[in-house]
Amino acid sequence: RATMKSLRFISAEAFVSNAEFARKSLSGVAHNLFPLLFKASYLLEQGELIHDLVENWPLVDLNMGKLLGTTADYQEDLSHRTCSVCLESCLTGLRDYVLNHPSSYMKRLKVVDLTGIKDVEIQFCECKKTMGRWARTQLLSKLCLELLIYLQQTQCNPGTFEISIDVLIDLFVTERNYELVVQALLKKCYCPLKICCAAFRADNLALQKFFFIIKLIDPSLLRKLEIVHNVRLEMEHLEILFNSIHFPLLMSLTLPARTFDVRRFTATDEWMLTNIGEKMGEMTQLTELSVSFSILTGRIQKLLSPLKTPLKMLDVSNCSLNHADMAYLASSFHSNHLEALDLSGHNIPDLYPSAFLKLLSHSSSVLGSLTLEDCNIQDAHINMLILGLSPCQKLQEFKFLGNPLSSQALRHLFTFLCELPMLKNVEFPVPRDCYPIGITYPIDDASLCRFDHQKYRSVAEELNVILLQAKRGDVKASTPIFGSYDAAVQETNNELGAYLINSFKETLEKFSTSLNKMS
Repeated sequence: RATMKSLRFISAEAFVSNAEFARKSLSGVAHNLFPLLFKASYLLEQGELIHDLVENWPLVDLNMGKLLGTTADYQEDLSHRTCSVCLESCLTGLRDYVLNHPSSYMKRLKVVDLTGIKDVEIQFCECKKTMGRWARTQLLSKLCLELLIYLQQTQCNPGTFEISIDVLIDLFVTERNYELVVQALLKKCYCPLKICCAAFRADNLALQKFFFIIKLIDPSLLRKLEIVHNVRLEMEHLEILFNSIHFPLLMSLTLPARTFDVRRFTATDEWMLTNIGEKMGEMTQLTELSVSFSILTGRIQKLLSPLKTPLKMLDVSNCSLNHADMAYLASSFHSNHLEALDLSGHNIPDLYPSAFLKLLSHSSSVLGSLTLEDCNIQDAHINMLILGLSPCQKLQEFKFLGNPLSSQALRHLFTFLCELPMLKNVEFPVPRDCYPIGITYPIDDASLCRFDHQKYRSVAEELNVILLQAKRGDVKASTPIFGSYDAAVQETNNELGAYLINSFKETLEKFSTSLNKMS
């Protein structure tokens, strides 16, 4: 569907479409037209013009989310276009803003906000080359260091050193860009472009390096912290982190798999968990928590009850929760505020169906996203599931991959899902009857793709017809067999793959050494 454009925006498009003429004419453009021209240039991917607009930016702030988001002149949101040409032009233009003026008295820019850029799976830009969060972290750090070297080696206008621009960014650091980012952060006080970290993601990073860099990013300003995958953070390390660093503005916390494992808890560990819960309770802004793939059996209350602010997002997938955990969640003050909930990897129908229904009932007025992957939901449980989902009238996203449901049960469920007015996205499993007889759940990775693809396509088409007949063509239904798209994992999968191969190689070498010693 075409988005309406104002006459102003149509005129701006016409102006920027002749990039050479537009670049020569910028000095005569009214300051209040720069945002309009920026969005038009971004839409048409006029990289050189974007560079010049930023280099000559006449306003106090440059907020990418606001500039590219819905505006009165053009309502389409372009903030999900992580176009490499446009973003690189924007950042190099920022560097040249500092350098390329004989005098700084006209310079008003104080804040550049890059946090509104959204990384999505499908890109609509012409160049089809994206610049993800990791690459943006890399480029900004590189430009800051280049800028410092240039200022040291060149006779610059003294006013250049008085320029100070806060650049808000969501940093993404791995082993591969760690040294570069650390150097940029260490020299931040000397650089006119000040990296200000609003959200920080660490992956594939040695623990010692994580502890070093987390202190450099000014944790007092951090709003989101993601420690994921190949950062070997365990409970004792988390306690050290929370005891040594305060995160007063932290709103969202993601911890890596196996941070907690109650199977090997001692009395000291129990005390440590209590201390961690109390430290999280001091984070009065914390409303999002992900502790997936930790073993937390019987300890959810100990971890969550000290929190003073109700959680809006909770991911406890594959945490081996027991009945007491689910009963606590259903009765806690968090349950009335949960907008996103992930309970994947738990045998809900057999272990705690009534507590689950109670939890859904309490969260139904606000729940927007529900994930129940690999929960052993079978055909016999469909009516229970429909009963639980019926009051969830604000549900926008429902993911239930990996459940042993037949095509008939899926048709029944989809007929109901059409009645949820705000639903936009459904991820459903390959029907059980598409797999060979005798398949066991959860299905291992090697068997995931061994199903009757033609039969699956036929069922998927039927489900789509159910949506269309109910006039719900706005609902996207899909089966991402290996899980939902993750922009950060996608961007760094080569590095992570190499890390996993090396880890496997080291394990084999240790095993071989042990065998030799035994011999």
